[in-house]
Amino acid sequence: MDGQNLTKVVLLACGSFNPITNMHLRMFELARDHLEDTGQYRVMKGIISPVGDAYKKKGLIEARHRLEMARLSTDSSDWITFDPWESLQPEWVETAKVVRHYYKEMLEAEQNTDDVDTVKHAKKRRIEENRFGGSSHHKKDGLQLMLLCGADVLESFGVPNLWKQEDIVEIVGRYGLVCVTRSGSDPHKFIHQSDMLWKYRQNIHVVCEWVTNEISATQVRRSLRRGRSVRYLLPDSVVHYIQEHGLYSTESEQKNAGVVLAPLQRYTDVASS
Repeated sequence: MDGQNLTKVVLLACGSFNPITNMHLRMFELARDHLEDTGQYRVMKGIISPVGDAYKKKGLIEARHRLEMARLSTDSSDWITFDPWESLQPEWVETAKVVRHYYKEMLEAEQNTDDVDTVKHAKKRRIEENRFGGSSHHKKDGLQLMLLCGADVLESFGVPNLWKQEDIVEIVGRYGLVCVTRSGSDPHKFIHQSDMLWKYRQNIHVVCEWVTNEISATQVRRSLRRGRSVRYLLPDSVVHYIQEHGLYSTESEQKNAGVVLAPLQRYTDVASS
């Protein structure tokens, strides 16, 4: 397919990244390969958006540390980056709102690029129009933002009061989802069992990871608490940062213990009112 007709895609991953692991980064590479292999997409950028402290997840260390680890982990990538907007919000922000925020930013950036290109290539287009006679019509490249996640996030759509149904419809129906499988998960079955996900199944890209990599941030934190090596599970720069700042201890794992997770708190209150 002509590259000019490909839909340009930005991949957005939201989550705790507590800490960020090699598997988090690997998901972006897998998703890009899968989408571009379809011949319909060109992946332009990947964004890591760590959740803010107000999410209140047990063991969630300060956002400033998670942001810095995300920065360190993406230093060597020419297309994956991190963004602090979500983590700097004073209250927990629903994922649908985060997606909307970055989609708006993406459109504005594209508009600015188009404005520059309009001036830069005006003369070239006039020459082409004169050459071929009449005005030429150029199809504007498509532009799409997709939420990148693991199978556990997809399956969390079924947890009561964790997501607003209209947010799921917006994320999957309007923007699109790229879901990377893990052993023991069956995204296709979960989609089949959900009438809502089935309705928007064409917008869900399930990516099979044949070289299985079961790195879990929970297991990484456990190893760190016990003084075990986590090298090669995380980028070296992240390992060094954790060691330098003494992150992930028995004490830090008890942070927010007994506190209701922000979405459960918000949506349970709404459901009961």
